[in-house]
Amino acid sequence: ILDHGKRADSIVKNMLQHSRKQVGELELTDINALADEYLKLSYQGYRARHKDFNCILHTSFEADLGLVKIIPQDIGRIIINLFSNSFYSVGEKKKKHPEYNPEVSLSTQKRGKFLILTVRDNGLGISQENIQKIYHPFFTTKPTGEGTGLGLSMSYDIMKAHQGELKVDSVEGEYASFTLEIPI
Repeated sequence: ILDHGKRADSIVKNMLQHSRKQVGELELTDINALADEYLKLSYQGYRARHKDFNCILHTSFEADLGLVKIIPQDIGRIIINLFSNSFYSVGEKKKKHPEYNPEVSLSTQKRGKFLILTVRDNGLGISQENIQKIYHPFFTTKPTGEGTGLGLSMSYDIMKAHQGELKVDSVEGEYASFTLEIPI
């Protein structure tokens, strides 16, 4: 009862955040600095909740991206969701395979008229069956208490509001890669 109550509470809070009417302001933002900051914050936050968690972090930032007009809080929410999912995935794989080395990477690059931000992990990956459902509200593969199923749904909606895309590439058991394509 307690677990289900906590999950229901979390779902309601996330729904309220998801449906908020307040719209952030578009700001010229250094996406490399923003993404790097959220990577460090997410990692330390995850480690605070999971004391035995360790992961190798890789970053590759294109140097001359310039400033991009985005709503930093919204893109930050997406980045945090992606890192949280990656850390969970590599952590679960480590529990099953003690010899495994968890790795999460973050990269940025400019491709044509788009800024490309990619978060990739070498964790559990996503089955083809679940890839079809991951952007649906309340869909989660995590156990009760670990997720509400709103993170990727909200992230997908935020990217649409930015006239961008959130794409996934994954091989079950090997990796998952999420790419944000943000118009410049």
